[in-house]
Amino acid sequence: MAAAQGHFSDHSDGDRGTDETADSTETNPVPPAFRRAVEALRSARLRPAIEIDPTRPPQRLAPYAYAVEAAVVEGEEDLADGRLVLLHDPDGHEAWKGTFRLVTLVRAELEPEMAADPLLPEVCWSWLTGAMEARGLVYGEASGTVTMAGSHYFGGLADRRPATQIEIRASWTPREGLGGVPDTGAHLAAWCDLLCQIAGLPPAPADPGAGTVTGAGVVSLPQRRGPQGA
Repeated sequence: MAAAQGHFSDHSDGDRGTDETADSTETNPVPPAFRRAVEALRSARLRPAIEIDPTRPPQRLAPYAYAVEAAVVEGEEDLADGRLVLLHDPDGHEAWKGTFRLVTLVRAELEPEMAADPLLPEVCWSWLTGAMEARGLVYGEASGTVTMAGSHYFGGLADRRPATQIEIRASWTPREGLGGVPDTGAHLAAWCDLLCQIAGLPPAPADPGAGTVTGAGVVSLPQRRGPQGA
């Protein structure tokens, strides 16, 4: 396992960086709970296959936001990629039923035999919920979509195999702990478990520093990556 901070490219100033908040100013300082939640994200322990970087967060979803982009990389190939956004509204949000919200987009290309499975959307959603449950995380108000889009190639591209991309969009409210701060580091690690699952990597061994990883409730599909067409 590797510490997330070993993979981050830090483009902030280390105190109040422009990538950390959507609206922080001299007169609107970053709330301590949000700052601690971001620090927990940055110190999370992740699998070495994960490459992760801060990215500009959305500007209008919440008063404070922090976002990362990540990819599962094998050799020179990206097997899956995604974005995770941490939102914070100190006054709370009726729809969230809390002051924090996590929002994600995960994408990967599937082999044709996997794409033909009619239960695949349900399986992919179980990967998300199972990844959090396997780490003992409590969350609420989860919602999202699983979308599959197929591509068939013609003309000069006719030698390529049909391709199907799966996309998971989801959001959930993490349970807030001591001082009103959720365990965002564990949520990031669970999200990276999802990335690795959808990329077809085998489960990682349990990491004592990142919660209990048992795989309970997660339905696995075979590792799918092989030689790709031109």
